[in-house]
Amino acid sequence: MKLSLKIAGAALLGLSAMAMTTNSASAAIACNAEGYCWHVRHHTYVYRPEYGVVVHPDNWRWSRTEHYRWREHRGRGYWRNGAWVRF
Repeated sequence: MKLSLKIAGAALLGLSAMAMTTNSASAAIACNAEGYCWHVRHHTYVYRPEYGVVVHPDNWRWSRTEHYRWREHRGRGYWRNGAWVRF
């Protein structure tokens, strides 16, 4: 009986750890040539080259000589001429 409880407890602990890792979002930082940056998901956003968007890893930071601004927005799209363009 004790062995069954230990196995069940270990399984529950393992499932909990796996659930916590799968719930974490896979994020990235997208920036355009106008200097706006926003957060996106890695696996759901594909930007065409004509959009002029560069996608960086989530830990990316611009240098002191670069001039970017955060401009968050919900949904799929990108910033162009100061307006959010949905796709």
